[in-house]
Amino acid sequence: MKLTEELKWRGFENQTTYKDINALNSGSITFYWGVDPSGPGMTVGHLAMAMMIKHFINAGHKPILLVGGATGLIGDPDGKAQERDLKSEAEINKNVSIITHQYEKVFEGEKLVVVNNYDWFKNIGYLDFLRDVGKHVPMRQMLGREFVQSRLSENGSGISYAEFSYSLIQGYDFLHLYRDFGATLQVCGSDQWGNSIAGVDLIRRKDGIEANIYSAPLIINKSTGVKFGKTEAGAVWLDPKLTSPFDFYQFWFNTDDESVKDYLKIYTLLDKKEYDELISKFEANQSSRIAQKTLAFEATKIVHGVKIAEEVLKATQILFSKEKYNDLPEASKKTLSNTLLVIDAKPDFLENIVLSGMASSNTEALSCVKSGAIKINGISVNDPKHNLENGHYLLQKGKNLFAIVVKK
Repeated sequence: MKLTEELKWRGFENQTTYKDINALNSGSITFYWGVDPSGPGMTVGHLAMAMMIKHFINAGHKPILLVGGATGLIGDPDGKAQERDLKSEAEINKNVSIITHQYEKVFEGEKLVVVNNYDWFKNIGYLDFLRDVGKHVPMRQMLGREFVQSRLSENGSGISYAEFSYSLIQGYDFLHLYRDFGATLQVCGSDQWGNSIAGVDLIRRKDGIEANIYSAPLIINKSTGVKFGKTEAGAVWLDPKLTSPFDFYQFWFNTDDESVKDYLKIYTLLDKKEYDELISKFEANQSSRIAQKTLAFEATKIVHGVKIAEEVLKATQILFSKEKYNDLPEASKKTLSNTLLVIDAKPDFLENIVLSGMASSNTEALSCVKSGAIKINGISVNDPKHNLENGHYLLQKGKNLFAIVVKK
């Protein structure tokens, strides 16, 4: 299948500056994709773009993965109604390190060039930047941006010069990567179209070269209508410290029957024949949840590796079997301890619920207990002063939240 056909089939088709999109089907194009370290790593929203990039790589194109150590110090204002709070350099540097590691994990086995735009911005003087970049960017272009118009309107919150200039920084990234690496294509999410156009125009004005953009649509949760990757507990992160591999697996496993068909195309590398065969089996017996099981395992394998994906699968099978925790063999209990969050028991039973992340406060934990949502080893606990003897316990909230509590 040609790359353009692959992208269309998987749902990665959106705006592009290419006059003839078939340019993607031949030769080897050096392209880049960037992530700003404004958050502590990437989410499953970023993962969709990463999966698209895998198809570009498989088609023979050469990736440059950028971490925005410089742009992260300002923060992308596009789509924001209010001025962003600036993050410290220490926080940005920590996030840069996390994202770099995630690049290496998700694209393991690929030949990568990973760059940090702070490395070329740290030595650029203000006057040099105004002469070399600002001189070639028309004000009409910048003022015409929809989010700028919104922020400058009568009811808008206004915009600082720093945020107004953000697109200049991203535009210069493209110019730098063209000059140093030969990058002639930027891939991005649809929300980055305006910032990306700045780079295309700058390269044309400065060097007389045609550069291009290929954008993918943002993934929207069909059942909620919001940007994909948000849950009641917040964003779903690739970092196992922020979203455990077990919770990551459960996020995909709990996908509804309609959405799972789209997500399998986006978040796995199943080819069309494999996909069609899987969906045929799924539609013949949706109660088997074979589509959700495949999606959960494949997505977890890409982010956390096959070994952890197999452990999480095994833990899921144990937890959702009818066997009671106390009757499990030691090997199964060890699997759960290696997979789930393990906490040292506190004298206050409600505090254990908070530590597990199943409640944000003792008040919320008390409400969970009173409603019968909390179980220990499969048995509902209705006493907020429940006493734990020495041993290991499976703490559960609802159907899908679990933790191991150890009382010594």
